[in-house]
Amino acid sequence: MTKIFISNVYLNGEQSDILIEDNLIRDISPHCAKSANDALKNKSIIYIDGWNKAVIPSFANMHTHAAMTLFRGNHEDIKLKAWLKAIWKKEAKLNEELVYWGTKLACLEMIKSGTTLYNDQYFFLDGAQKASSSMGVRCWHSYVFLDLGNKKKGLLQRDECQLMYEKSKKWGELSNFAVTIHAPYSVREENIIWAKEFANSHNLHLHIHVAETGQERLDSLRKHKKSPVAYLDDLDFFSPKVIAAHCIWIDEHGIDILGSNKVNVVHNVNSNLKLSSGYKFKYQELIDAGANVCLGTDGCASSNNLDMMEAMKTSALVQKAWRKDPSAIPIKTLLSSASENGYKTFGLKGGKIKKGYLADLLLVDIDSYYFTPNTNFLANLVYSAHSDCVNTVICNGKILMKNRVVKGEKTIIKKVNELYTKLL
Repeated sequence: MTKIFISNVYLNGEQSDILIEDNLIRDISPHCAKSANDALKNKSIIYIDGWNKAVIPSFANMHTHAAMTLFRGNHEDIKLKAWLKAIWKKEAKLNEELVYWGTKLACLEMIKSGTTLYNDQYFFLDGAQKASSSMGVRCWHSYVFLDLGNKKKGLLQRDECQLMYEKSKKWGELSNFAVTIHAPYSVREENIIWAKEFANSHNLHLHIHVAETGQERLDSLRKHKKSPVAYLDDLDFFSPKVIAAHCIWIDEHGIDILGSNKVNVVHNVNSNLKLSSGYKFKYQELIDAGANVCLGTDGCASSNNLDMMEAMKTSALVQKAWRKDPSAIPIKTLLSSASENGYKTFGLKGGKIKKGYLADLLLVDIDSYYFTPNTNFLANLVYSAHSDCVNTVICNGKILMKNRVVKGEKTIIKKVNELYTKLL
């Protein structure tokens, strides 16, 4: 049994001790010098001095294309349609080795910035899940349906999906299988229905891009005489198992559909802003309607990083600006969207620093000008600090980073640079 004892750490305005056993938070109590001394003497307990550090739940990045770290900085300053064509051309050169190392790089970046759970949508799942598993983070890897109207390709993807699902049964405890429909406009209706029914029959989560751009909405109205959300609703697509990324261009009817079906909606503010896809995300309206609103970064090809702290700050600032309301997205709501709501999507007891919850947490270094004076820790965390304040990361009761050092990080960076130069 692995035990970690964190002493004298800042939690909810006071110093506390935290005991982790296996993968759970077993106890939280006021700081006790005797307990710290006892833990320090016990060689079977990993002791962490939490002085000048605060503890918070780790982040859940609910929409990523992890191995797109390989395309960071490519195809800048172009709109989504042209960007997709350029990226798809690059992705045709990918292989399992590239995806493995690109995913390891993504996991390294997420650990360094405080993310321990991510919901991924990419290719070469064998390599991707081996990478995330080796880095010790939780991930949902989804098989991607992207047939672009090609019936033969769509049928082949059904076979591949079923095969990958069977292989996923041998994955480790932190790797999970899901199904992705790339988007309503890029997958034949027959395949959307088949993938939905396959996911439902195996109790799998279903991931999709939807209502990302104004043009997507116009095209759907022209083709189907209804919005992308309404079109999918007619196919009985939505449920609490669906993770809908973007959802920028939605009307009141679309909000009602997503809310009444308890859909998990992921706001990817930096990607949407950078690709000029839109910014008026209906954050509060979706929550009020019953949707579970989460945050994501999208892939590094569009957002350039996987930093959830940056995503929190930008989400809040943009909401406050376009609504002309400084009270839009209170800080605690923001933190829940970046952490607890992601865990809730997958039915996990995580995203809180609380007894009995998963030991997925961060120690934040508060001995810096970002947190001085520390009169409002959460405000300092979101609006003042950057992700380099994350000192220690624990996932599933295991230490992934301590004092900002991740095992093997230099090897990962070197290998990705070598592969990119050679193959891409």
